[in-house]
Amino acid sequence: MKLLKEFATFEYDKDEAKTSISEGKPLILKGILQRCDTINQNGRIYPRDILMRELENYNKLIREDRAFGELDHADSPIVNMKNLCHVIRKVWLEGNIVYGQVEILETPSGDIIKAVIKAGCRPGISSRALGSLKKEGDANIVQDDLQIICWDFVSEPSTPGAFMVTEGKEFNPDILTKVFTKSDRV
Repeated sequence: MKLLKEFATFEYDKDEAKTSISEGKPLILKGILQRCDTINQNGRIYPRDILMRELENYNKLIREDRAFGELDHADSPIVNMKNLCHVIRKVWLEGNIVYGQVEILETPSGDIIKAVIKAGCRPGISSRALGSLKKEGDANIVQDDLQIICWDFVSEPSTPGAFMVTEGKEFNPDILTKVFTKSDRV
């Protein structure tokens, strides 16, 4: 098993985010966390059935208010409380796109993300998981032993078209750059 790290870009309504920050309201972002059956910039494909199972497992953490993420990836499968940045409040799957709702926490790391957002910049988001890979052609297929640990805020994205917006705004994602079905991988 390897520690797998994937990256996606967040996009949000800059004016609404700045207003939330200046008014002291909780900053809530929503958007794409990951994609199923799509090759990412790390050359990995996450099969839909495996991600569906992991989202069900991750929802247990959400229900217990323990779905934390850090600022930047740790080199460990342990989420370190001193680096907490956000909590995932909701994850769901629509087609082959994993969406999420993220609340930025009032922590030093959360304050860094707020400063990035206040400056009008776009942070990335990245899954951190344990699992193994199987090489098929030019891609590495994530195997059934996958265990999602968290999603962390990072600076370098890899999931194609993963964007975040502030809560309350409609989101219209770009068309998938390339989708691999099970028959495509044979």
